[in-house]
Amino acid sequence: MKRRNNRQDAIRDIVRNKSIKTQRALVEELEALGYTCTQATISRDIADMGLRKLPEGVYVLSEDLHLQRMVSELVTGVVRANNIVVIRSQAGTAQGVAAAIDDAQLPDVAGSIAGDDTIMVVCLTDEEAASLEALVNKLRNVKK
Repeated sequence: MKRRNNRQDAIRDIVRNKSIKTQRALVEELEALGYTCTQATISRDIADMGLRKLPEGVYVLSEDLHLQRMVSELVTGVVRANNIVVIRSQAGTAQGVAAAIDDAQLPDVAGSIAGDDTIMVVCLTDEEAASLEALVNKLRNVKK
């Protein structure tokens, strides 16, 4: 049971931080982290975790679907300064986007403040901020 939970935590991190389109790619990412598993095991994990595929063919966590919709439709830019991520959105939508970020309970987020079209998200470390920036860009379908 513990191995499965650890593997699923790793899957959660991989899916949030990389654009994974196939189960095979997920197996390869897990193997790079030291997990030995089959595609059948990954298929069960995907079902257990409620992973979904976006129309672009990328896996996303079910709890991130609302966030993905908000980000892809409303976010216009994202920039990071050390451990702070500034997210720009369409006028009047920042509070809704910030609420979606808070609802997703991302492990990298310490807290957020929203104005009319700007959200400031504070992370504990620069690395967590970089991870959040990458996630927002992934959800925006922006490759960096």
